[in-house]
Amino acid sequence: MRLLFIGDIVGKPGVELVCDTIPYWRRENSIDIVIANAENADKGSGLSPAIYKRLIKAGIDCITLGDHIYRKRDIIDVLESRDNVVKPANYPAAAPGKTWVVVKSANGRKVAVISAMGRVYMKPVDCPFTAVEKVLAEIPEDVKIRFCDFHAEATSDKQLMGRFLDGKVTAVCGTHTHVTTADEQILPGGTAYISDVGMSGPHESILGRKIEKVMQATLTFRPVPFDVASERVEISGVVVDAEPKTGRSSGIRRIKITEADADRYADEED
Repeated sequence: MRLLFIGDIVGKPGVELVCDTIPYWRRENSIDIVIANAENADKGSGLSPAIYKRLIKAGIDCITLGDHIYRKRDIIDVLESRDNVVKPANYPAAAPGKTWVVVKSANGRKVAVISAMGRVYMKPVDCPFTAVEKVLAEIPEDVKIRFCDFHAEATSDKQLMGRFLDGKVTAVCGTHTHVTTADEQILPGGTAYISDVGMSGPHESILGRKIEKVMQATLTFRPVPFDVASERVEISGVVVDAEPKTGRSSGIRRIKITEADADRYADEED
């Protein structure tokens, strides 16, 4: 079974490229399930119902979120009513959203998706290790493929989660920093791991925001809005190959999809 996980989708540029390329890319690469972190999809912060629907229509099977989950208040109904989007498992029980969901591939294979948020340099939340362990105990035994998006700042935090879940889940993939790491690996227990899959959005930027705006705010302390950038839009993600009977991973590789790829896909589709 083959999973594609897309890192933080940032603003309209990220959404546009994802919607333009993912249907073709998943077909050409025999992808069974596509999971995406979309907490920055609406103008760089939060997710709106309209963008949620657009991403799902484009072929995203499940959406994970992070610390910007509630930036758009109208997403709450989606979080409470849909079975293909998750909140961080270590958020309060009363916080809107599901701590885990199970999505199915076209051939009926089940994939459990969970997310958790780190605590180092992040807003105060419950222990992610305890929360993930609790969630895993709730997932039916017959769902062997289990994917975890760990939304965290510190690489040490992420590495600890990878080791903690090694052999318990299919993959632990980090998000939040918007910077792709090159430490993808299969851990001893069969869990695919990478500290951060990176950002899907404008890379001629500071983490997706216009360079001059961030620079001005940094040098002057003026309250400058961090507008989403628009140049060199790329999708960052990983492909994970997994064994459905055991839930163990056999491979993980980084991928990058560019605007040039989108143009080429469009030409091939014509």
